[in-house]
Formats: sequence, structure tokens, C-alpha cells
Amino acid sequence: MAAALVPFALALLAGYAQALAIAMPGSGEPAWWLQLLSLATLAWLVQRTSSSRRAALLGWAFATAWLCGTFWWLFISMHVYGGLPSPLAAVAVLALAAFLALYCAAAMGVFAALHRLAPAWRAALFAALWLLAELLRATWFTGFPWGASGYAHVDGPLAVLAPWVGVYGIGSAAALLAFALSLALRAGTWRSWRYWAAVATTAGLLAACNMAATSSPAGGDQQRLSVALLQGNIPQDEKFQGGTGVPLALNWYGQQLRANAAALVVAPETAIPLLPQQLPEFYMKAVRERFATGTQAALVGLPLGSLQEGYTNSAMGFKPGAEPYRYDKHHLVPFGEFVPPFFRWFTDMMNIPLGDFNRGSLRQPTFDWQGQRLAPNICYEDLFGEEIGAQFADAARAPTILVNMSNIAWFGNTVAIDQHLHISRMRAIEFRRPMIRATNTGATAIIDHRGQVTHALPRHTRGVLTGEVQGQTAITAYAWWVSRLGLWPMWLLALGTVGAAWAWQRRRSGPADAAAA
Repeated sequence: MAAALVPFALALLAGYAQALAIAMPGSGEPAWWLQLLSLATLAWLVQRTSSSRRAALLGWAFATAWLCGTFWWLFISMHVYGGLPSPLAAVAVLALAAFLALYCAAAMGVFAALHRLAPAWRAALFAALWLLAELLRATWFTGFPWGASGYAHVDGPLAVLAPWVGVYGIGSAAALLAFALSLALRAGTWRSWRYWAAVATTAGLLAACNMAATSSPAGGDQQRLSVALLQGNIPQDEKFQGGTGVPLALNWYGQQLRANAAALVVAPETAIPLLPQQLPEFYMKAVRERFATGTQAALVGLPLGSLQEGYTNSAMGFKPGAEPYRYDKHHLVPFGEFVPPFFRWFTDMMNIPLGDFNRGSLRQPTFDWQGQRLAPNICYEDLFGEEIGAQFADAARAPTILVNMSNIAWFGNTVAIDQHLHISRMRAIEFRRPMIRATNTGATAIIDHRGQVTHALPRHTRGVLTGEVQGQTAITAYAWWVSRLGLWPMWLLALGTVGAAWAWQRRRSGPADAAAA
């Protein structure tokens, strides 16, 4: 009995290792090599069984540990700030992870069912099924792809694939390499010339992608833009309190909007925590007048709307000679910004200012300033590269700079900050665009078009990050196809591979099965 549980214990440990690989404790840095080892362990485990049910259970155990270890900090928002009893908050996090792990369970079950294949076919099948599981998690039920395996490679050799195939393509390539690594553990595999030929081919392809990316024009001939990114560090338990957090936010952000001399000043999500009609009459008037003339502009996060027309989580832009710009968040957070059907009872148990917000359109105009086209995204919207990519269909109007405005103080001083930074870095690499981030508690940073952090503020401090950023105009291969086709090429590649593997196994096993019959 104990021996039978060993594979499941290994699957749990490997899954937790994958969570650590996305942002290591202490440093917050990704560890691509650990992600490969953890996934290779899963591949090795599922190859040791031909039982679809057992393989599915191994995949479910792996993914449950991976996801719990990735977004455990949801417990903080529900318990510390929401007042949900700690046992219920822990069960809620576990239940979410266990539900999302079903995609990986199904993938591993199918893999075990199609086990009568040559090693090359099995490797391709494993990568395709892993890709399908990640796509399902990214899109079904509004999608929650936080902690996708590709983010562990933002500093690794596979990062060169991002401008071509995006984060899910990187995850699939990592699955292919992990499976190859699991094969190397088998006796004699590493002595095969075919194995090393495959390794050499992979290395050559990565080198070619890197050369193509570095030799192609970056499109950075535009002038540099000076920016000031505001980090108010307003405590989350005070942020919406009229006697403490609201006056602090209004005073500090108001002062910084007046005082900073940068060409663009950016305040984070809900930096102004009240609707415009709830503010003192002079407040928004003073902000508009501050940027009505001169050579400066501002992007400010605040809620907009009314009871009659509905509310939006928005950003407003102010610049000389123009009416205020408006961006409304498109991809809303379940339970935080809208309540899924049949879950009102769950949100009623928490003391969190929740709302059913209206959704902004997918393609919204950029905020144009000093020759740059700035595309805002709010909170975890930068997690959905295919939605950001929708703005790149027209190269003449494509964003030159991406702007993330966030408040993840809900999750405390945790690894969630590091994970979110890596998400923004991946978007910068995919689109070859700088990303500037203004956040309440971190990570407020300037990321260049290669995904490198050039300036950053210490987390959970109040301050202003100043620096310069240069917009880019070149369109990457990933931006080109995802803007026109969304994620459909990935779906078709994965489904086509699985279908071909199924047909191949059926053709090979058919005569033998017929003879046996």
C-alpha cells in the first residue's frame, strides 16, 4: 500500500516544485531548469503506467500541488481582508486548484490511453496535451492562467520563442524538452545518436530564433518618454475607508500629480478610490487644469459610472488640448469585479467591497502622447496576451508602449508581486514593447522591450519611480498572428497532434487487435 502511494507523493512534490520555479521564494526569480525537472518527473511517472485512470490521478495530484503552490495567496484576500474563516478560505483555495487541475488530469489520462506509440510520437503527444490543458485553463470559465508553465522561462533559453509563439508555445516546448529529459532517464536512451541529434536540432532552432529576434529591427527610432510612476502603498484594509485610506490617497496622489515634472505621470488602479461625483468638486477640476496646458500628461486609475449606467474599473488620461481619455477594464476578475452565477452566497460571506462591473470593449483606443501610443491594461489584464495582441492588427495604430496599472495589495507582501512582474515581462518579450507598471504596493517598474527590468521601486514602500522609456514599432510574428487569429493556431496545432497520434496508434494496433479477435 505504501509503495503504491510513492508515485503520488512524487507527483505532489514535482507539482510544488513547478510552482516554485515560476518565482523562487526569497529572490522571486524564475527557475526554468526547475520547471523542466518538475515536468520531466511527471512525464516519467505517467510513462510508468498504462492505466488512464492512474495517469489522470497523477496529473491531478501534480497540478493541484502546482496551482495551490502558485496562488496560495488568495487565502490572504479571502481571510485577512475578506473576513472569511481561515478553514473556509483554505478550502476555497484548494477547491479552486483541484478544479483547475482537472484539465491536467484529463491530459495525462489521454496520454496513457495512447501509449502504443514510438518515443517521438509520445513526446509530441505529451507536449500537445500539455498545451491543451494550459489553453483550457486560460480560456474556459473566463480563464485563469496565472502560473502558466511558460512564465518560469522568462529568463531562460526558451524565452527566445516568445516573439514567435508566446507563453503557451514556450510551455509546450518546455513539455517537449521535459519529456525528452524523462526519456534520458531510461537505460540506453542517452547513448542513441537519434536522441543527441534531436538535442542538437533543438539547440539550433533556439539559436536561430534568437538570431532572428536580435537581428530584426526593433523599431525603436522614436523619442524617449520620461515617466513618473506613483506607488502610494495605501494599506488594503484602509484603502476604501473614508476616515483613513481615502483621505491619504487623495492627498498623496493629488500632491504627486501636481509636483512631478515627467512627460507622463501614471497613478495605479483605483489610485483615486472614489467615483468622480463622490469627490470634492474642486478635485477633478484641479487635475484637469493641471494637465490642460504645458508638456505633461497623466494616466490615473479610478472607478467610473453610476448606479443607473453601471460601474467600470477605469483609467482616465489627461493631456493638453484634448478631452479626457478613458479606458475601461475589459477582462474582469471573478468574485472581485463580477459574481459568477450561483456564487452570490460565497461573496456574501466576505467583507470585501465587491461589485458587478461593466466590461470595456476588447479593442479600445490608445492614449497618444508625444509620439507614443500607450495601451493601458488594469490589474491582471496583462495575463491575457491574446487580448492585448488584439490591438496589433493595424501596425499603424499598434501600441508603442504598454502600461499596467495594478493594485494587488489584496495578496499582501507575497510572491504574487514577483509572479505578476514576470507576467508583464513576458508580455514585453512577446510584443517587443516596453511595459511600464504603476502599482499600489509593487512591483512598480519599467521593463524594456526585451523583458528586462531597468528601474524598480522597493515593494511596499511609498514613492515615485522616474525614468525614461523608448517606444517600439516593429510587429513580432506572435503579435501578427495572435491579433488576427487569437489562440486558434495553438488549439489547432494541439488538437491536430492529438488526432494524428490517435490515428497512428489505431492504425498500428488495428491488425493485431483484429488477429487477436
